[in-house]
Amino acid sequence: MNQIRTRRAGPRIPVRLILAVVIGLISVVTYMSRRTTNPLTGKTQHISLSQEQEIAIGLQAAPDMAAQFGGLLQDKAAQDLVDTVGTQLVAVLPEEAIDYPYEFHVLADPETVNAFALPGGQVFITAALLGKLETTGQLAAVLGHEIGHVVGRHSAERIAKGELTQGLVGAATVAGSDSQMGAQSAQAVAAMVGNMINLKYGRGDELESDRLGVRFMSLAGYDPNSMKRVMEILRDASSGASRQPEFSSSHPDPGNRISEIDAAIKALYPNGVPADLKP
Repeated sequence: MNQIRTRRAGPRIPVRLILAVVIGLISVVTYMSRRTTNPLTGKTQHISLSQEQEIAIGLQAAPDMAAQFGGLLQDKAAQDLVDTVGTQLVAVLPEEAIDYPYEFHVLADPETVNAFALPGGQVFITAALLGKLETTGQLAAVLGHEIGHVVGRHSAERIAKGELTQGLVGAATVAGSDSQMGAQSAQAVAAMVGNMINLKYGRGDELESDRLGVRFMSLAGYDPNSMKRVMEILRDASSGASRQPEFSSSHPDPGNRISEIDAAIKALYPNGVPADLKP
């Protein structure tokens, strides 16, 4: 008698794993396909927002951000000073820099030493930091750094990376969804990895903004060495507080940034900083 041989089917790939791979691939391909070259820095970036969307996001988020820091400072002299220096910096931005409708805001928070920028040109400085600055040159350094974030489109880059991270976290969740514990564990690991990637790029953004700030404040007639003094002020302000290790911080240690700023100044002025620049 002829024996009938049956082929044993191989192990079936769970549908959830196939779906997870598809989600992950779509997320990666979408992120990689959104490539643009920054006209000012020449850097290739992955960005999903248009300039108009950046501006709209910044305008929409500005009131909420101000509210988190006690609202706007009701001090006309302080606001006028920040507006004046900010306007001087915007006036000398290179032609290749993307044109944003910049607005400068002084926040009422008397304790938090901070400055930041939203996409599209909304720039903030707290009363606490403004009160620690000693010269207009130091203010120009702070605002120039934040303008560097805007023209560098760093927020838009982080948004695109966040979208990629969300897609990968979603894929990991689907892959581990055979049990609730597996889903939670996979999502937690993927989120941690995604956060570390984003923090790493944030450190590079800070150093690039320092270099751009040196350039902008110099064009506006301010001594770029004032930025080094700002780093000393920030270092002193944080010396009494518990600090994160530099590796896991999105802001490089002020002491290490000073050496990078010094290198940027020497590259801009190899024969020394002109004596007529304002401190």
